[in-house]
Amino acid sequence: MPTERRSLIMLFGANGDLAVRKLYPAMFKLYEKGNIRDHFAVIGSSRYKVDDAKYRELVIKSVSKESSNKKKITDFASHFYFVTHDVTDLAHYSALKDKADELDKKYQLGGNRVFYISMAPNFFGTVAKNIKNQGLLSTSGGFNRLVIEKPFGRDFESAKELNDELSNAFEENQIFRIDHYLGKEMIQNIEAIRFGNTIFEALWNNRYIDNVQVTLAEKLGVEERAGYYDNSGALRDMVQNHIMQIVSLLAMEQPVAFKDTDIRAEKVKALRSLRVYNVAEASTNFVRGQYGAVGENRAYRDEDGVPKDSNTETFVAGKLLFDNYRWSGTPFYIRTGKKLADKFTRVDVVFKKPLVDIFSFPQSGKALLNANVLTIFIEPTQGFSLLVNAKNSEQGFHTEPVNLEFLEDSKRTRETPQPYERLIHDVLKGDGTNFASWPEVASAWKFVDQIRRVWDIQQPMFPNYIPGSMGPVSADELLARDHREWIYKLNQ
Repeated sequence: MPTERRSLIMLFGANGDLAVRKLYPAMFKLYEKGNIRDHFAVIGSSRYKVDDAKYRELVIKSVSKESSNKKKITDFASHFYFVTHDVTDLAHYSALKDKADELDKKYQLGGNRVFYISMAPNFFGTVAKNIKNQGLLSTSGGFNRLVIEKPFGRDFESAKELNDELSNAFEENQIFRIDHYLGKEMIQNIEAIRFGNTIFEALWNNRYIDNVQVTLAEKLGVEERAGYYDNSGALRDMVQNHIMQIVSLLAMEQPVAFKDTDIRAEKVKALRSLRVYNVAEASTNFVRGQYGAVGENRAYRDEDGVPKDSNTETFVAGKLLFDNYRWSGTPFYIRTGKKLADKFTRVDVVFKKPLVDIFSFPQSGKALLNANVLTIFIEPTQGFSLLVNAKNSEQGFHTEPVNLEFLEDSKRTRETPQPYERLIHDVLKGDGTNFASWPEVASAWKFVDQIRRVWDIQQPMFPNYIPGSMGPVSADELLARDHREWIYKLNQ
C-alpha cells in the first residue's frame, strides 16, 4: 500500500477554475491510490457564501469523470469543508483557525497543514502574512507548507518584493512554487535519461553537442485569457518559468545525490552561468512575433479584450549561452508561441557530426551524414527517439538516417499521473525537487528582464506571422546566421 500522507489542505480560491479542473481531480487520484485516505481534510474558502453540502456537490461534479464508483467519490467529498472568507478581512481568519483546529482533532492530522493559494498573484503576500499573524500556522509539531501558482512577479523587482513578503511568514523550504511543467512525465525523465545512461551523460557537453533546441508550441490563441495575456506576453508567460526550468534541467551538472536540495543547487549554478545579454546582444539573439489573421483566424489585435495597437508578443525565439566549462560555445535555442502549427513540447539535442565523413565519396553525389539527434517528446506524445546513421539496403554503400524510438502507448499514458497529482503528492511528502526555488526564479527574471527592457524601447513590426505557421521568418534566420536550422520544421 502507498504511504498515507496526513494533512489538512486549506485551499484559498476553492471555487476557481484551477481548483475545479485540476486540483480536485488530482486529489481524488491520490485518494484512489491510497496516498491520502482516512486522515486528510480540505477546507475550501472564497468570498462565495456556500455551505459544506453545496461545496461537496461542486467537488463531486469535478471528479465524476475520474471514476464510476459513486460511493468512493462521496466518501472522498465528505472530507471537504467550506468557510466563507475574505482574505483581506482579519476577522475571517479566526473562523479558518477554529475549523482547522477542529478538523485536526477529528481526522488526527498531527498538525500537518498545507496552505494552497489558488488566487490572483496580488493576494499571495496578503494571505501569507495573515496566515502567520492570525495564528493559522500549526504549532503542534506538524509541518506548515505554502503552495502558490504562477506568475511569481512580472519582473525581478516585483518578484523580490513578493518573495520578501512570503519569507516573513514561511521559510524557503516551506514554500512550493508550482510550475506544472515540472510535473510532466517526460520533464522528469530528463534526469533519468541524462544521469541514468553513461552513453548520454559522457557526451553531454560542448565537445559532442552542437546545440540544444527547446520548443513549446501552442495551437490556440489567447482565448479567454486576453486580459491577463496582454499584460504578460510570451516572454513572461512561458520563457521566464517553463522554458527556463526545462533549460536548467538540461544544462545543470550532475547533483551529488538525487534529492531536492542537491538538484536545486545545480539548477541554480547553471542559471547563474547563463549569460545576461547587453542591449546589442539581446537585440541580436532574441526575436519576437505576433500573429496576424488568416481565413477564419483573427489577428491577435482583433481578439476580444486586446487593444488594437497592442505590441504584446505572442511568439518568442532566442539563443541562450552558458559561460561555463561544460557548455561554452554550445547554444541553447528556445521558441514558444500561440497559433502555431500544432500543440506540442519537445527537446532536440543535436550532436556534432563526425570530424571526417569517410562515406562521402566525391563520385557518389549522396548527402553528407546526418547529425545524431536525441529528441525528448514531452507532450502530447511522450517518449524519446535517437536519430542515427545506418547503411541502407541499396546496392553499394550508402547511409541513411534511422530512428531508434520509444513512445509510450495510450494505456501507459492514461496510467501516468497527471502533473498536479504528482506535485500535490510531492507537497505532502515535503519534496521540493519539482518546484522552483527563489534563487532559480531570481536568476530567470534577471535574464528575462534584460530582453524585456530592450524590447520596450524598440518598435516591433507586428503582426509578422500567420496562424498555422511555426512563427516569424526571423526565428529561422536566428539559427541560419549560425549555419543551423530547427530540427522540427513545418510538415516534417
